[in-house]
Order: sequence, then structure tokens, then C-alpha cells
Amino acid sequence: MSGNDSRSKTTPVLLLKTKSTPNDGYQEQLSLHKNGSSFQPIFVPVLEHQFLEDGLIVVRNLLRNKEIRKSAGSKYGGMIFTSQRAVEAFAKLVEEGKGAYSQSPLQALRILIRRSIGDGDWPHLQDVPIYTVGPATSRALKSIPQSPPLQIFGAETGNGAALAHYMLNHYGKWYRDQEIKPPLLFLVGEQRRDIIPKTLMDPELNTNRRIQVDELVVYGTGVMESFEQDFTQVLQETDTNQTRWLVVFSPTGCEAMLRALNMLDFETGRVKTPNAVDGRATYIATIGPTTRDFLKNSFGFEPDVCAEKPSPEGVEDGIRNFAKYER
Repeated sequence: MSGNDSRSKTTPVLLLKTKSTPNDGYQEQLSLHKNGSSFQPIFVPVLEHQFLEDGLIVVRNLLRNKEIRKSAGSKYGGMIFTSQRAVEAFAKLVEEGKGAYSQSPLQALRILIRRSIGDGDWPHLQDVPIYTVGPATSRALKSIPQSPPLQIFGAETGNGAALAHYMLNHYGKWYRDQEIKPPLLFLVGEQRRDIIPKTLMDPELNTNRRIQVDELVVYGTGVMESFEQDFTQVLQETDTNQTRWLVVFSPTGCEAMLRALNMLDFETGRVKTPNAVDGRATYIATIGPTTRDFLKNSFGFEPDVCAEKPSPEGVEDGIRNFAKYER
């Protein structure tokens, strides 16, 4: 069939993640036709995300009360984002606040008065730094329509450790006139690494460099009940392709992925034959060393590629370099 012929000219890339909104960097990056070859990005959601209202209420009130500002006496002097879901939670609050908040008529009137006297630059963050861990998160923040735009920094750092060291210098200069730097607000999920708070709050740092970081949980995650079934269906739909790639973004869902690939030995819980997937028609890449090491240590499986940078560009470079080496 002509449809199968057309699909065989592209390499399916199964992205084991939820497609980000309003746009997804992996969709954009991998859809580009380069050097006579192209990829077909296919999203297979693994995690189910749910915004947590307790955390959203706190952020909502901080924004409304203008407590994240450079002004003296503000509760926070900036914000940190390291995940698309945290950005989506923030975007929800920004969009919600563009109207007269769903509050009393008196509060709505106060908002209109503030806007009329030039005090309505919602969400009131124009004078503070917003830090992100990579280009994808940065793009997601920039896509949130607001005026004036946020001042976003750190997109080139690539990981939490590098971002933390970047912030020590950048945030220190931003508040160079303050001996004790104002705290940073870090919007996180229920599961996260603590490298950023540990680095910024290291007791070994001088007090004029140390930065307090307050983590606020705004979303929770869990494995989708339908993941294994959905993944198996996509595998069946792409099994006629000469080559396909799977990109794994977190340890969650790895076991279900290996089961669907018929790789697990159910008695040992380890892969039957390391590096043997469908006669090598299927290759596996991880977004970074955490997921790579989880596959190695938990299942005895060595993925084909570990992206040097946890970004769409890093994943594409890893896949293309591997293909070039294999040839």
C-alpha cells in the first residue's frame, strides 16, 4: 500500500511522554526534514498529571497580592521552573487572572481600578528573574501571552546542577545590594530531584551567596492505566518500519515498556538478552543519565543512546549520531 511505503521513508520516534501544550519542542524539532531523512514523532503518554489545588491556591494568592517582586518586603524575589507541567500550572493561573478573578464584585472592581492607574501588569513579575532548566521549558514559558514579557534565564544550562550554579551568580548580581538574598519560589511535582535546593542552600556557602528555595508542589503524577495497551498498539502500527526509536523520559513506565517489547524474563525481572530488541529494528534512547542508569541497574538493559543534553536537540543529535556510527 502507498501509505506503508510513505511511512517506511520516515523513522518513527515514539516519545514516551505527554505532548506539552500549547506547543511541544520535540514535535517541532523532530518534524523538521534534514539531510534527506525525517522523523515521525509519536507521543505515547506514560504519566497522568493532575494539578493540585492546594499548591495552586498558594501561587494564585502570591501573584494576586504581588508578593513575587523586587520590592523590599516581597516574599519572593524570583521563580524556578524545571518541568513542562509546572509551566502549565502557572499558565493556567496567568490565564485565569487575566479576567476579573472569580471573586467578589468588590475585588473585581479593585482590579479594574488598579489597571486604570497603570498598576495592572499581571502577573506582576516583570522585575524579577524567572529561571528555567532548558530550552523546552523556556519556550513553554515564552508562549504564555503576557505583557510585559517575563525575564527568563538559564535555558542554556541543560540540567538542574548547572542551573543551580548559574543562579548563584546571576541571582546574586540581580540582588547585589541585599546582604541576604530574597527566597526563590520553585514550582515542582510530587516527584522531583533536590539538587537545586541543596546547591543554593548549601550551609558551606557564605550567607551573602546562599539562597533560600521554597518548593511548592503544584502537580502530581502516576502511571496511566492505559499506557501498556496504548504503547503495544503503537508498536503494532509501526512494526513495518525498517527502524524506529523509543525515547524514555523517566524511570516511570520503563518496566511496562520492556514488557510490551517482550524483553523481560518474568522469573528474574531482568531483560532476556541485553541490547536485543526486535532484531535491532527498534532502538532506545533516554533523556538523561538518571533513566539510563535505572534501566541498567533495575533490568540489566543498556539503552542505545543517552542524550548529552535533556532537550529536543540533544535527543535528535544522539539519534542521528548513532545512526551515522552504525552505518
